[in-house]
Amino acid sequence: MAPCAPRPLLLVLLLLPGGCGAGLPPEPPPPPSPQLQPQPLPESAPQKPTVLLAIIARNAAHALPHFLGCIERLRYPKSRIALWIHTFSSGLSQLHYLLVKALANLSTSPTSSSGLLLVFQQSLHVDESDPWGGRQWSMPCSLSGVLAGQYGMRNKILGLPKAATDHNADNTTAILREWLKNVQNLYHDVEWRPMEDPQSYPEEIGPKHWPSSRFTHVMKLRQAALRAAREKWSDYILFVDTDNLLTNPQTLNLMIAENKTLVAPMLESRSLYSNFWCGITPQATCSLCLQGYYKRTLDYPLIREWKRTGCFAVPMIHSTFLIDLRKEASTKLMFYPPHQDYTWSFDDIMVFAFSSRQAGIQMYICNREHYGFLPMPLKSHQMLQEEAENFVHTLIEAMIDRPPIEPSQYVSVPPKHPDKMGFDEIFMINLKRRKDRRDRMLRTLYEQEIAVKIVEAVDGKALNTSQLKALSIDMLPGYRDPYSSRPLTRGEIGCFLSHYYIWKEVVNRELEKTLVIEDDVRFEHQFKRKLMKLMDDIEEAQLDWELIYIGRKRMQVQQPEKAVPNVMNLVEADYSYWTLGYAISFQGAQKLIGAEPFSKMLPVDEFLPVMYNKHPVAKYMEYYESRDLKAFSAEPLLVYPTHYTGQPGYLSDTETSTIWDNETVSTDWDRTHSWKSRQQGKIHSDAQNKDALPPQSSLNTPSSRDEL
Repeated sequence: MAPCAPRPLLLVLLLLPGGCGAGLPPEPPPPPSPQLQPQPLPESAPQKPTVLLAIIARNAAHALPHFLGCIERLRYPKSRIALWIHTFSSGLSQLHYLLVKALANLSTSPTSSSGLLLVFQQSLHVDESDPWGGRQWSMPCSLSGVLAGQYGMRNKILGLPKAATDHNADNTTAILREWLKNVQNLYHDVEWRPMEDPQSYPEEIGPKHWPSSRFTHVMKLRQAALRAAREKWSDYILFVDTDNLLTNPQTLNLMIAENKTLVAPMLESRSLYSNFWCGITPQATCSLCLQGYYKRTLDYPLIREWKRTGCFAVPMIHSTFLIDLRKEASTKLMFYPPHQDYTWSFDDIMVFAFSSRQAGIQMYICNREHYGFLPMPLKSHQMLQEEAENFVHTLIEAMIDRPPIEPSQYVSVPPKHPDKMGFDEIFMINLKRRKDRRDRMLRTLYEQEIAVKIVEAVDGKALNTSQLKALSIDMLPGYRDPYSSRPLTRGEIGCFLSHYYIWKEVVNRELEKTLVIEDDVRFEHQFKRKLMKLMDDIEEAQLDWELIYIGRKRMQVQQPEKAVPNVMNLVEADYSYWTLGYAISFQGAQKLIGAEPFSKMLPVDEFLPVMYNKHPVAKYMEYYESRDLKAFSAEPLLVYPTHYTGQPGYLSDTETSTIWDNETVSTDWDRTHSWKSRQQGKIHSDAQNKDALPPQSSLNTPSSRDEL
């Protein structure tokens, strides 16, 4: 029995709670699940670089509303822009007067921390403790008393944008004052330097003349702006002339992205003129040689006409340009005084180009996009009215392919007063479905202060066979388009009827002198002035006229047309195309209607040469017995097409149509014959109408600022 005794003990052990592992230490509890750690907050984007925008204005009232509108629309944080606007005053009394006038229009409460920054060259102390904001300004006792006592403003006056005007004969200062009053809280800082007297420089013969004293003054102003930007630790300084229109709102961002020390956006004008040169005349080897002036190069037209695009190294940029003040070499740039080695002509843009070269800084012009516009420079003898007309032409040219350039919303723009330029009526033909053309033309005409009556054109696409029969319309037998050999189109019939109904109204209303224009024209520079003078000269010469083209395509290019005695800029019209614009008399309208053209119709621009007996196809003229219309043409022309065949935006409602007697046969302009509608440019030199042109004045000799 003894060997069996241990078994119950083993059984007891096996039955203990926990089984075989009852004597082992318990397993540790599972670790608590880790708590989720918060994700770090993302970093914010860096602020935009700080930019000082320098504005120097003189006699710029005609341009300022639109110029300032473009500045406002730049898509760049205004809180990162300081404005430097320069208008100098002749003395403390005048300065006091300007201060009171400016502040009288402010509605600043006693607790407001914003106001108008006025920089006085005399007795002004600036605490430079903060290079961008929070400056303490102490003023002469009398002026600080005006501020504290009369206007209840704080001693601390924050800044506005910087601007400058000098020697003004118009209301430039008043416009800038109104603008600053309204935008002062939008920009980081404004420095305002008004100057009302004197209104001219001692040596100048007119507001567009540039004597040495004017060059010196402008260079000093630009140097003052550059110095202010450096003192404020601005990252960039942007110079923009007050007649330059930066229509691309991304211009500032795009120029900064180029990462160049000195860069300019290429601006457009009505010619090849722009704000850069591709060549400069070399160092002179004789005392009579010109140096530092514009030099023609093969590269210039390629860049100016966007045949090459990019950012190009050039020896000269001017008018609008950006300087990167963060670049070390920029510290060597100077506008004034000229470099000690400078020997070129005394001109501000040449002096600065030389300074850039001596500092080892390359100038660049960029044409990757369309950035804006600038007017052609005027001659030294021209006046402010001509400059205003020049600027208006820049505005209307910009509207051809782009929306209108709107003026600033913060300045008052006086209304214009359109008139009929001495005509009894001005008709503008427009298809109802071409609202885009109508809107552009009305705005273009308003900018030129021209009043018109809109005539709804007959839409050839809407004409049907029964309507043509009701009007007894039939094509002139044997007519064929001289380029495509097609017959008459319904678009051409609609165009003819549009003009015909105007002639009927001229006769019914007994209008002695009428102007007709189509809705797809662009106007020559100083169109209104030139046309009015031409009509005055015609009246003074007592010329018997019935039709005067102001826009056409001259088709006879072998011989010059006959000049009209005693009337400059007028010739006897030879075979011509297009009815872009013309003046017509009461007698002329009677003759055109009396020809009864409906039963022998051909395009209106073929019909008119038949009526003045200048059509090259004799067979066509046989159908019209009376062909004695007294027809003339302005020389040079005063209106041109907005687009030529094949150009972007070209559209023809006369050629894109259907055959006149078969609406199932479509027609369109033919690229192989696109030269039909191109600008007339291949007239032989012997065939040019030189006798009708006045002699060129020596005053028209280009200056150093008139690059092309």
